[in-house]
Amino acid sequence: MADKKPRIVIVGAGFGGVKLARLFAGEDVEVTLVDRHNFHLFQPLLYQVSTAVLSTDEIAYPIRTFFRDNKNVKFFMAKAQGVDQNRKVLLTNHGEIPYDYLVLSAGATTNFFGMDRVEKNSFGMKTLQEAIHIRNHVLHMFERADKREDDETERRRMLTFVVVGGGPTGIEEAGAISELIGIQKKEFHQLDFNEVSIKLIEATPNVLPMMAPNLRDYTVEVLRKKGVDVMLDTQVVDYDGNTLKLKDGSEIPTKTVIWAAGVKAVPFIANCGSEVDRAGRIVVNEKLQVEGSNTVFAIGDCAHFQHGTERPLPTVAPVATQQAKTAFDNIMKLIHGENDLETFHYKDLGAMATIGRGKAVVNRTKINPQMTGFIAWCAWMFVHLIRLAGAHANVTVAIKWTWNLLSGTRLGRIITNIEL
Repeated sequence: MADKKPRIVIVGAGFGGVKLARLFAGEDVEVTLVDRHNFHLFQPLLYQVSTAVLSTDEIAYPIRTFFRDNKNVKFFMAKAQGVDQNRKVLLTNHGEIPYDYLVLSAGATTNFFGMDRVEKNSFGMKTLQEAIHIRNHVLHMFERADKREDDETERRRMLTFVVVGGGPTGIEEAGAISELIGIQKKEFHQLDFNEVSIKLIEATPNVLPMMAPNLRDYTVEVLRKKGVDVMLDTQVVDYDGNTLKLKDGSEIPTKTVIWAAGVKAVPFIANCGSEVDRAGRIVVNEKLQVEGSNTVFAIGDCAHFQHGTERPLPTVAPVATQQAKTAFDNIMKLIHGENDLETFHYKDLGAMATIGRGKAVVNRTKINPQMTGFIAWCAWMFVHLIRLAGAHANVTVAIKWTWNLLSGTRLGRIITNIEL
């Protein structure tokens, strides 16, 4: 290393990966940021693309733009496939990338818990493509149901929208769909909207497990007032694209199942040469190094960190960004020949979820008070705005949210997957 700059390879341009690359951009090192897409995605707002509130360029930002002034940061667009720790190379579909230090921050994908037919026939909510697919599909269901004048059974199947998972993503998606239907009701004059149904299915007795009980109750109450049928203690066992089957033997005829019930690490993490947990996340020590290596670190959704905690840290953005800082500090110490690495300590900043227009919940922490309703929605809006990448997104999203709050208008109801 005396003759060359240390080579830092970062896999994944999510919250943790981008934060880490920005920290290294100011150091005398060579950074290669690897991602299969050329954009950084603000995943917490995917549901707003899927329900025609926001457009794609408002939650996605070109990765190269982050580093246009940092010549020591290189972007390599490729799909990571594994790691050869002995040779110290990252394996991709476009060749090998040698590293001195490697950081895995590849994020997560949808967990269908081994139910192959559910995976094949339902919609995930982890990528931009999936969000656009949901938007096109939901809008298509109204257009197709409008033509089925003599088939009530098929209309009801098309107009039944099921969201599986009572975490923040499921809650936000169900609330947003209910408001989208309110807009459709004004424009589809022939449809009987008594045939429209929205269901939120949660396998446990409670939604939003990270929230206080009173906030959970408030969330369910708001959703039900919006017309969402909240089904707790309900487990899905199968879905063939037409009928959703539940563990108690009951069935829900539907053409739309949106799966927000779980996450797991992206598959390539299992090929990185270290131990993984049941969800495919790679096990790390207190310094964020993967077991058995001094030069490979893992952060964010693909890392299993369980030191002094009852369960692994949650797959949320604050975990990834805080771990990025610790990984940066520890790698810089190793570069400088120091061995007193820092132990990662997570600072829980609380949890929040929006339930719809002007409604949200914010969980109590030492920093944030417990809030509900419009005040909580304003806090949610502010936190998400400041995390968006680029001034363009800050301005346009703020305007759209304000206009949507006042009028409910959703001009993004555009079907884009019609074949020419």
